[in-house]
Amino acid sequence: MRTRPGLPSRQQILDFIANSDTAVGKREIAKAFGLSAQDKIALKALLKDMADEGIIDSAPGRSFHKMGGVPKVTVLRIVDADGDTVWAVPERWEAEGIPAPRLRVRERGGKQAALGPGDRILARTEEAGNGWIAHPMKTLARGEEMVLGVLREEGGRLFLQGVEKKERRDFPVVDRGEAEPGDLVLAEKTGRPPRIVVKVVERLGDPFAPRSFSMIAIHRHGIPNVFSEELLAEAERMAKLPLGDDREDLRHLPIVAIDPADARDHDDAVWAAPDDDPSNEGGWRAIVAIADVSFYVRPGSKLDREARKRGNSVYFPDRVVPMLPEILSADVCSLKEGVDRAALACHLRVGKDGELKDWRFSRAVVRIAANIAYEDAQAAVDALLPPSRLREGSGEGLSPDGELADMPSPSPSREREGDMVPPELVRSTLLPLWDCWRALFAAREKRQPLDLDLPERRIVLDEKGRILSVAPRERLDSMRLIEDYMIAANVAAAKALEKKKAPVMYRIHEPPAREKLVALKDYLKTFELAFALGQVIQPRTFNQVIANLGEADFREEVMQQVLRTQTQAYYGPQNAGHFGLALGSYAHFTSPIRRYADLLVHRSLVDAYKLGEGGLSAEDAGAMERVGEMISGLERRAMEAERETVDRYVAAYLSEHVGEVMEARITGVKNFGFFATVDGVGGDGLVPARDLGREYFRYDEASQRLVGEETGEFYALGMRLPLRLAEANPVSGALRFELVDGKGSASGAQESDGKRGAPRVIRHRGRPANIRHQGKKRR
Repeated sequence: MRTRPGLPSRQQILDFIANSDTAVGKREIAKAFGLSAQDKIALKALLKDMADEGIIDSAPGRSFHKMGGVPKVTVLRIVDADGDTVWAVPERWEAEGIPAPRLRVRERGGKQAALGPGDRILARTEEAGNGWIAHPMKTLARGEEMVLGVLREEGGRLFLQGVEKKERRDFPVVDRGEAEPGDLVLAEKTGRPPRIVVKVVERLGDPFAPRSFSMIAIHRHGIPNVFSEELLAEAERMAKLPLGDDREDLRHLPIVAIDPADARDHDDAVWAAPDDDPSNEGGWRAIVAIADVSFYVRPGSKLDREARKRGNSVYFPDRVVPMLPEILSADVCSLKEGVDRAALACHLRVGKDGELKDWRFSRAVVRIAANIAYEDAQAAVDALLPPSRLREGSGEGLSPDGELADMPSPSPSREREGDMVPPELVRSTLLPLWDCWRALFAAREKRQPLDLDLPERRIVLDEKGRILSVAPRERLDSMRLIEDYMIAANVAAAKALEKKKAPVMYRIHEPPAREKLVALKDYLKTFELAFALGQVIQPRTFNQVIANLGEADFREEVMQQVLRTQTQAYYGPQNAGHFGLALGSYAHFTSPIRRYADLLVHRSLVDAYKLGEGGLSAEDAGAMERVGEMISGLERRAMEAERETVDRYVAAYLSEHVGEVMEARITGVKNFGFFATVDGVGGDGLVPARDLGREYFRYDEASQRLVGEETGEFYALGMRLPLRLAEANPVSGALRFELVDGKGSASGAQESDGKRGAPRVIRHRGRPANIRHQGKKRR
């Protein structure tokens, strides 16, 4: 609603709430702004609108606070107590997608209350720096604080070992219920510091059984993984909707879906052909067909509310927790071979230089010609047309000025036959797709997005869910091809909505912050690599740094550090560009089965192009910023859960190799030790500083090193060295390594003249480093 004269604006209300020392309700706002009786009626409506839009939230007693913040006075639940440090979280937290903040409890005079997990307090809160402080006012009746862990027996006593890496304490168990040692359990913390104990409230089973590692992550992060019967019934009902007669019929085109061999859903398919329009001579027509999820999931429905609550699907090595029920995600919305499917089609005209000339969107019916695995598509194309050979008249491999362009090298495909795809389909569909992609690739190379070729770990399981191998995932040109078509469609979606002046849920990636660039400059200096801060930083700036490395054996470590320098991408309605992709406008359009952001973009396109039902509601259009924050938070939750689960699988895989010496490289250096990962497998393990020998090692933050005070020996980010695996904990995913010789340096990590105490030159990455040079400290 529009603000009346005399009424404060939304921002004025937010500022007043933030700056007030006491709880703020409607009465306090009206008094502060001197509102009349008539204005108070309008204020009530304005506050309701702000609450509906997710701008503010109300606490008990009808006081308000900014959404994502904490009320001035509220009830908190104690979740942890370690010595004098007590932490609490709000008992009531409804900001979906935004993690509940942890508040440090502080008594007057700096004394801590005798509080333990499960205690509840009424407290006055204040924001301090990047955190929150709670000042207890009153102790309330106790509640419960749960912890997930595994029971272990030692000396006839039971202890609970938490599943989190950072949890270094084991809690004594006073009541195990029906659980046995080795069981994964949910337990209730109780007691007071320094003696906090636990009581088992639920037995969850064997933590080492197949599929248990993902269940640990699901429980730990509170990921919804069960659909209600009522919601499943709605999904069944919507799945039976007829496609209608007003869709563009694309069933005559041999559109194909190219996905991972183990894909659980297929929400995108592609087609391309030479453009016969004289205005686009040498160019292509392309279609990116995406599952029309907005047709089945309508705004405000139970399906919509559940999808928004989940934010995205979560993919684990052994299962997927879908955003939508299986009848939609894996069946009706999945683009499967040989059946009619509803699609939102992005029609592209691609110039011979790979630039997008034009686009339009339509609701269509498609019949996929084939579902093809990446490896099969690659093998089929390589068998018929090796990338090193140019086809006459195709223009393939030509740069915008007609010269021979640098093409991607042939992909190393796995041992597959080239006839897995019918030859007629290769000629009619795959080869034109590859031709058009060469142009898209050339445009990408000209744009120079950030190019970090970092390996992705692939967990291979057998049919019973047991680990067969952990290895880097192969990167094929067929994967790059699909990626570039999806990027083109995403750009077209963003620009189409901008042209229509319609709401856009952008995928935003901002440039790196200056402090991170300064840290990168200091880090690169240790490799004698220059990095000028005065220049305009673009993705190609980082690409040049990597190119300058050549085939140096520390190349991967530098790429990891460049990745750490980047900001985290997020969703929002205010465009700030996508730095990493070097694009001015970018939205996610291509995965509405598994991302709520894409569903919102689909709805906006349906509304803007007047394509029928399921368009963007006025409520959604007005809440884009709040929803963007929410789904960005849910995306981070999913990424953390997925990463933790992979770490648990890696630890389980390595647990059979405890005691063995492995080639490792240092991936992180802290004042308490360094982290290392096993080459080709992954998983970070700690080598504590106390295990580096009797010498004192000083932490040099700028150069990311631990340096010995006496000998100058150092352990630096990126250094490769043999380490012995001392411990692998599949429950937490934690690893611990030891130096091979048990002394202050790893075997093979340095060269010495053999004299005790003599100065040494340590060869770091194949070049000598002055052992006395510590680098410039960063202030």
